Amino acid sequence: MTAERAARAAGLTECARALADGEVTSRTLVEQALARIGATQGTLNAFRLVRAEAALAEADAADRELAAGGRRMLLGVPVAVKDDTDVAGEPTAFGCPGEFPPVAEDGEAVRRLRAAGAIVIGKTNTCELGQWPFTEGPAFGATRNPWHPDHTPGGSSGGSAAAVAAGLVPAALGSDGAGSVRIPASWTHLIGIKPQRGRVSTWPRPESFQGITVNGTLARTVADAALLLDAASGNHVRDLHQPRTISASEAAGRDPGRLRIALSLKPPFTALPARLQPDVRARIVQLAEKLVALGHTVEEADPAYGQIGLTFVPRATAGLAERVREAPFPALLDRRTLDAARLGRLLGGPPLRLARRAESALQRRIGALFSSYDVILSPTTAAPPPRIGAMLPLNGLATDRAMIAACPYAWPWNVLGWPGVNVPAGFVGEGLPVGAQLLGPANSEPLLVSLAAQLEADLRWHERWPPYEPVADSAAA
Repeated sequence: MTAERAARAAGLTECARALADGEVTSRTLVEQALARIGATQGTLNAFRLVRAEAALAEADAADRELAAGGRRMLLGVPVAVKDDTDVAGEPTAFGCPGEFPPVAEDGEAVRRLRAAGAIVIGKTNTCELGQWPFTEGPAFGATRNPWHPDHTPGGSSGGSAAAVAAGLVPAALGSDGAGSVRIPASWTHLIGIKPQRGRVSTWPRPESFQGITVNGTLARTVADAALLLDAASGNHVRDLHQPRTISASEAAGRDPGRLRIALSLKPPFTALPARLQPDVRARIVQLAEKLVALGHTVEEADPAYGQIGLTFVPRATAGLAERVREAPFPALLDRRTLDAARLGRLLGGPPLRLARRAESALQRRIGALFSSYDVILSPTTAAPPPRIGAMLPLNGLATDRAMIAACPYAWPWNVLGWPGVNVPAGFVGEGLPVGAQLLGPANSEPLLVSLAAQLEADLRWHERWPPYEPVADSAAA
């Protein structure tokens, strides 16, 4: 392995250890990350903005602290955050066109990452207001999948997924409102943790998109995704949702025990058609067979989702309408965005209140499955990642059809507010990644992380890298 490839392969945990042991400096890690980002920005296009000068200054400060004996969880390690998250002194455009003013303060999740010593090297691309499972738009172009650059990495956390999958950074924050961490993790062969609602603060918003959107983590390994989750976790005093504290990193080192696992292949009911593609189904069934080989009991069983979509739509569109009202340049927004916001304004009264009140009943009904099973295994998506541009020119209804056909599985867990973890499930077609999600009830991240780590130890999925080489771009330049 070349020195450059070895540096690219170093994960979050390994970077933190090497820094603490004096084997590398933070400046070196940041310089290497900046070089990889620069070499790929014209092709992968993972970042909306890069904090090169500020990150180098912060790296020098971290090196001084390390030399003086300072030790913090992520001291000196470069990470990325999605461009829906506030970083002091930088704009938060959230995929929208136009010039945005810099914000004055870090969001709470970034504040906690900085308190752990992490260096935010840049903000990653996301589709407009996080609505779609692709990361493209007139504000920044198309972000591409390192496994197949003609395909999307997914969305809406596609920039974070592309950056981690290509080894530009060891881990990144994303957000998940209908699968927006799990879907791009699935389509780029990553671990994606969507935690319990409130686990990672969304402040300066007490909740995001009427409570359906949470912040989560993307990394190549379970341990790295868990470490970033622990570093970012915690609450602002004014957060609406403040779950009890857990340690994801400790769970990554524990045996999960012998579990009862429900294999759920049936998509929740939607008004538009969705069908699990046979090659994706085969990968999920293979993963179920691996779980049996590891000593778990796996049976086919589906949650009683019912008409849960009737509660998702008012919350999602009302949340979008709130963001559109705040947009400084609404005339520049995508027509689909404006139409969805208009629907959100119509549904923002009694329908929204009914949708929110229904959550407890849905948790009881769907959660009844966990009296018989510990974990649910389901596809993360019904299809592999589509080609770049496939959904961009569609109208609203056609976009909804395409989204539901490809991604019908993830969104109910956003209504429930419960955790889920995407794990790689293999490849289909011409080597396109797909994933499976491990789903649990409230506060079940430790169990899900432990099970994901057990699978990873057996399948070694993190040892497989995309054929894309940032160094080749740099040499060509």
